[in-house]
Amino acid sequence: MPGLSLGRLLLALDATIVSLVEAPRGLDVPVASAALIDSDDVRLGLATPVGSADAFFLLGVPDYQARRWIGRQVRPPVAIFAKEPSPALTAAAVQAGSAVVAVQPQARWERVYRLVHHVLAHHGPADPDAADTDLFGLAQSLAERIHGMVSIEDAQSHVLAYSASNDEADELRRLSILGRAGPPEHLQWIGQWGIFDALRAGDEVVHVAERPELGLRPRLAIGIHQSGPGRQQVFTGTIWVQQGLQPLADDAVEMLRGAAVLAARIMARLAARPSTHARRVQQLLGLRADDAVDVSVIARDLDLPLDGTGALVGWDTAASHPRLADTLALSASAFRRDAQVASNRARVYVLLPQVSSGRSVNSWVRGTIGALHTELDVRLRAVIAFPVTGLAAFAAARTEVDRVLDSAARHPISIGQVTSLAEARTTVLLDEIVTMIGKDPRLVDPRIRELRDQDQVLADTLRVYLDAFGDVAQAAKSLQVHPNTVRYRVRRIEKILDTSLANPDVRLLFSLGLRVDVH
Repeated sequence: MPGLSLGRLLLALDATIVSLVEAPRGLDVPVASAALIDSDDVRLGLATPVGSADAFFLLGVPDYQARRWIGRQVRPPVAIFAKEPSPALTAAAVQAGSAVVAVQPQARWERVYRLVHHVLAHHGPADPDAADTDLFGLAQSLAERIHGMVSIEDAQSHVLAYSASNDEADELRRLSILGRAGPPEHLQWIGQWGIFDALRAGDEVVHVAERPELGLRPRLAIGIHQSGPGRQQVFTGTIWVQQGLQPLADDAVEMLRGAAVLAARIMARLAARPSTHARRVQQLLGLRADDAVDVSVIARDLDLPLDGTGALVGWDTAASHPRLADTLALSASAFRRDAQVASNRARVYVLLPQVSSGRSVNSWVRGTIGALHTELDVRLRAVIAFPVTGLAAFAAARTEVDRVLDSAARHPISIGQVTSLAEARTTVLLDEIVTMIGKDPRLVDPRIRELRDQDQVLADTLRVYLDAFGDVAQAAKSLQVHPNTVRYRVRRIEKILDTSLANPDVRLLFSLGLRVDVH
């Protein structure tokens, strides 16, 4: 396993827990495993050898023992994690080539160790399905989308993942992330107001008011629930959003509901078989050509009906935002609990298995595009395939959606920000035909190139004239010239090209050739 870079590991853990002291080999060094060693391990010679792990956590190891341990290693560790590392320990580690990471003194070691293992297993580019089990990614995406600080806890209020914090984080958030219990008066106050009871009882968002006297900022919270025996909803955790100085997004409550759905799925996958869900959705959309696809098996695993009418939305997210796939998944889950999301490079696909009206999908897509433009300054293009009849038809629908997105990437102006397969069919077919012709110079009449080289004005006039189906008045209006000028130019064009534009085959050939030349 190639592991995660040290830099990405530290970025995931956040400055709330760790801070980099020195990194003599840079931050791109891979980290794939971690181990704990304590004072007795070092003193008795029982410490885990460096070759068996990349990062080491020094639990209560005295400074002199730690320096001696580092000096005895044939291969230095990638990084050592220590609370309040001394300058002498830092110097010894740097000399050996190891990075030094300072752990917040208040952090519980078991919390740090568990979080690191979680990040290494489920947070990184090495696994193409990592987003399917990445609670840290979900927390950060939600935080960026609604402008708050997010933490995700299990049913016992243990923090599983969190977004980056800033100076506006209050004491309750900071201590929770460090693995310490919040101040008793904070927890007592939250309990007295019935907040925990409300989170366990249902899936509504709970508003927690600011308490300046306790140092508590305003919060939103929602319970995470999973289906238990007999489809009974079982409480499995909580998503908390602490508001900073900036107001939360207008649709924060809606986005939080979507996040709760995704968090429940991710927690279930982590407890079972990570990444199976994303792989199944990709198979259903034909994104895994090397996998044998049995739609009935996929339907069973995803708990989706084989028949019925659905919709597929394809999004082109190239060069827009680093976590746009997660953000779109949030929005999709808020729109429909049964929404399925898969990604492939810069494309994100939202599969909606049971849709009765394309109008509601179009409205959601446009609303999402508007919200992401407002909140994240991101401009997106989406293509809607509706109706899609039966799960087996989604792979073909995804191929058609890609054709439209490919065409839009070549000619952004030709296709609207939101379009359907039916609306884009003529534009896409023509674009694909012209693109194919353009790849073979033999298919373009050489007289077209000669005309462009000789007189660009005449070439432009010919294209406008052909697009107007020979309507001189319409062509003159488009060119902003007198109709007689168009007639004169057309006669010159026919003379130069030595042909008659009355011939429909000639008009078709020239029209395609002119489109190739301007692409």
